[in-house]
Amino acid sequence: MFVLHADADAFFASVEQRDNPRLRGRPVIVGGGVVLAASYEAKAYGIRTAMGGRQARRLCPDAIVVPPRFSAYTEASRAMFAVFEDTSPVVEGLSIDEAFLDVRGMERIAGTPAQIAVRLRAAVRERVGLPVTVGVARTKFLAKVASGVAKPDGLLVVPTDRELAFLHPLPVECVWGVGPATARRLQAWHVRTVGELAALSESTLVAMLGQAMGRQLHALARNRDFRRVEPGRRRGSIGSQRAIGRGPHSAEKIDATLVGIVDRITRRLRAARRVGRTVVLRLRFGDFERATRSHTLPFATASTQAILITARALLATAMPLIERRGITLIGCSVAMLTADPPSQLLLGPEEALDATVDVIRDRYGSSAITRAVLLGRDPGFSMPLLPD
Repeated sequence: MFVLHADADAFFASVEQRDNPRLRGRPVIVGGGVVLAASYEAKAYGIRTAMGGRQARRLCPDAIVVPPRFSAYTEASRAMFAVFEDTSPVVEGLSIDEAFLDVRGMERIAGTPAQIAVRLRAAVRERVGLPVTVGVARTKFLAKVASGVAKPDGLLVVPTDRELAFLHPLPVECVWGVGPATARRLQAWHVRTVGELAALSESTLVAMLGQAMGRQLHALARNRDFRRVEPGRRRGSIGSQRAIGRGPHSAEKIDATLVGIVDRITRRLRAARRVGRTVVLRLRFGDFERATRSHTLPFATASTQAILITARALLATAMPLIERRGITLIGCSVAMLTADPPSQLLLGPEEALDATVDVIRDRYGSSAITRAVLLGRDPGFSMPLLPD
């Protein structure tokens, strides 16, 4: 099996540069209060996604800040996925700007995987007007690593007889699941490269990181990844997050932000006719450290009230940390999703309220009705997503 991982470069910023010639070659920031995306020219100054706007402008006073145009990004995504689907019959979307393509068995009709990748990049450039980086490898994991190494606007093919020679010198952060906290724990054991990670036994990694993470990293460090490209794969969780910039932030503002996030998530759950059991809260503190809290309910639900009560309880356990360290980002998701079968029972008051709110918003727009705690507050951005 050969897999292509195609990933648009600085997607939102690239769309802005495509549509406005004066932005080309200039440092571009999408979003004002919080950076939603940055062009590679802006990234060269250290600007990154979710950074506060003031900090970004201090790093690059000459940066051009533009408001987001989500309809333009959605249209560009659709056009790009049309190219992906013309290239391979098996496409698995990961987000609106990246996907896996399975190209096995296509040599006779389309050429080698490398030739297919070359044509794919040219077609996206011609038909969509955007740069896209492609990694080609035998596994999904390695293809994604390859595209990351090849950025921006590159192509990297990892030969089957050079997989570990390519992978092992890379920093351990390249491995899926290794975030800043895990990287620090590994570095404390003098593990800084994927090769040093691969040298550890599975039992050692399990003792260091827990069973699930230890086994995953042990396999990936050896490029053992048996997952196939799955077209039409449904999400394992539905979530949303919001960067709120550096504080101070009152407890009321933090709670209102969480209410807005949960309201957005549960509407998406109901639109997709799905329910979930596990509520996950993710926080990023003022020092950019992160924390996660989760709770699994005894029942699956898409009720805004039930999920909000759970999320608020999780937030309460983290408030002492927030008070000491500040907070810059709040995220929430609902996992352990299943299909929501049509109920033959009368709706309870909470479900009936949710259904009424959904009908009003579908008919008159998202801003037609809102929760009292959100009145007069900036609702933040709703990022465009792949269909569930």
